Amino acid sequence: MKDSQAAEALRREAELPEAGWRKEVERGLELGLTAAPSIGDRTISTFSRGELPHFAGINTFLKAPYVEDVHKAGQFDAAVFGIPLDTGTTYRAGTRFGPQGVRRISALYGSYYFDLGIDLREQMTLCDLGDVFVIPANIEKAFDQISRAVSHVFRSGAFPIMIGGDHSIGYPCVRGVAPHVNGNIGIIHIDRHVDTQEKDMDERMHTTPWFHATNIENAPPKNLVQFGIGGWQVPRAGVKVARERGTTIMTMTDIMDMGLDKALDIAIEVASEGTEAVYLSFDIDSIDAGFVPGTGWPEPGGFTPREALRIVQRVARETNLCAMELVEVSPPYDVSDMTALMGTRVICDVLANLVFAEKLPRQRPTWLNSDPSTEPWAL
Repeated sequence: MKDSQAAEALRREAELPEAGWRKEVERGLELGLTAAPSIGDRTISTFSRGELPHFAGINTFLKAPYVEDVHKAGQFDAAVFGIPLDTGTTYRAGTRFGPQGVRRISALYGSYYFDLGIDLREQMTLCDLGDVFVIPANIEKAFDQISRAVSHVFRSGAFPIMIGGDHSIGYPCVRGVAPHVNGNIGIIHIDRHVDTQEKDMDERMHTTPWFHATNIENAPPKNLVQFGIGGWQVPRAGVKVARERGTTIMTMTDIMDMGLDKALDIAIEVASEGTEAVYLSFDIDSIDAGFVPGTGWPEPGGFTPREALRIVQRVARETNLCAMELVEVSPPYDVSDMTALMGTRVICDVLANLVFAEKLPRQRPTWLNSDPSTEPWAL
C-alpha cells in the first residue's frame, strides 16, 4: 500500500539522521568503558550509559539528560520536571509518586516513533530537571514553589512538561505561565471531572484548579474547554461555577454523538479564539478506569487509549501549545505500570506531533515575556 501511513513511515525513517545515536554511543564508551573483548557489538559499553538496556540505568524521563543546574533549561527545546504533590487529593493519595512511576516505565520506550517517522533524539533536545521541592504540609506554599518552578522553565524558552501530582497543580502551573504570555491563554482540560469549584473541604484542592486559574486576567473562562466530563464524581458546586462563568463543557456523550474529530474541532476553536497560546492539562482519569486503574479518582466510561492519543495528537499539531501537564497517575494503585505507561505515551505523542508539525524545535515565540518582574503571585 504505497499511499498508507506505514509506507510514509518507512520513507521518513530512511531520511532520519543518526548523529544523536552516534553521540550517545561515543559518550557511553568514553564514560562507561569499552565492553569486554568477548562482546561482538562494539557499540556496547561496560557500564550502561544510554538508552540500552531498557531495564538498566538510572531513570530520567526517556533517559534524557538529567540537568541539575536549572539555569540551563533554556538550552533545551523541552524540559520535563516532576511535581510530586498529592496534598490536594480528596479521596485516595499516591500521586506524589507519579513522577517516579512515569520515569521508571518510560525506560521501556526509545526515542523513535514509527507512526510519524519521528526520532526525538535526532530532531530535538530534551532534558529532565528533576522534581520541584513541594511542601506537603502546606498546599499554598507548595503552590508558590510550583509557580516559581514553572515560571523559571517557561520564560527560559524551553517547552515545559509537568508530571504530577494531583490536579491541584493545574492552578499554580497556569499561574506560573500566564505572566509570561503577552496575550490570552486558552486551556484544554481533558478530564472526567470539572474541577471548577472554589474550595473543597475549605482548601484549594484537586477539585478546584480551574476556578482559580480562570481568575487570572489573561486566562479567561471563555477559553477553557473541559473535554470528556461526566459520571458520578462531578460536584454540583463546580457545575454551578462552570455555568456561571460560561466555560465550554463537552461530555463523553456529546463527544460520542458528534464524533471525536468534530468535538476536537470545537474544542480547539474555543481554546484558540483570541488567544496567543494554549495550555494542555491531561488528567489520566479521563481514560476509562479499565485501562488506567492507577489513579485517585477512577471513573468508568471515559476515553479509550486510542481516543486519548488522538486528542493530544491533534491538540499538539493544531494549537499554539505552550506547555502541558500530566496529572493523577498514582502508582500505588497501578497494575503492571499500565497507567504510568499511558501517561508516558501521552507525553511522547505530544512531543512527536510538535516535531512533526515543525513546532519543535521552535524559534523564541513573539508572545513570550521573559521578564521575571511580571510575576504578581510572587509579591
